[in-house]
Amino acid sequence: MRRLVRLLAKTLGLLLLAGGIAYTVSLLIVLVTSQLDQRRPVDAIVVLGAAQYNGRPSPVLQARLEHALRLYEDGLAPRIMVTGGVGRGDTISEAVVGRRWLLAHGVPPSAVIDRPQGRSTYTSMTAVARWLEPRGLRTVLLVSDPFHMCRLRFEARRTELVAYTSPTPSSPISDNPNLELRYLFWEGLKAPVAWVRSWSWLR
Repeated sequence: MRRLVRLLAKTLGLLLLAGGIAYTVSLLIVLVTSQLDQRRPVDAIVVLGAAQYNGRPSPVLQARLEHALRLYEDGLAPRIMVTGGVGRGDTISEAVVGRRWLLAHGVPPSAVIDRPQGRSTYTSMTAVARWLEPRGLRTVLLVSDPFHMCRLRFEARRTELVAYTSPTPSSPISDNPNLELRYLFWEGLKAPVAWVRSWSWLR
């Protein structure tokens, strides 16, 4: 019996060690990816949604929209896609709020596409792909907070889009080290799940 207990304890210890190593590797990949800006000409700039307050972008969403606007004004894409559904207790989607903000800042209506389906990265990227693919468009420049970049790449690969990332440099989350660390640690858990989903044989 003691031998069995020791064997189980040893096995559990090895599993915990393997899990810790896997999480550390995932977290390092998330950290490295968060610092990469791959801006280049693409078919569409895609802004991932964030909270809105009664029709106004939250500071996090506004920082993403401002960054996307600069990329658009630099001529990197002919269109901006805004994503994000209707949050709990809201009556308007994050995507529609993002569209209104961009129009108010001089982007032509024909250059802004809103994709208000879903309230997760998974559903947002699926909605983006479903709009782009029938039109023969595949390359996107993804705009979100730095901590989000790694998981976004995996979700884009799942939808067979060719994705590059450009993290917003002015997010309020990045200005709060404790808050940013919390998000990064969570992404260390979420990114591997998105990575597994991104492989074609699991679709």
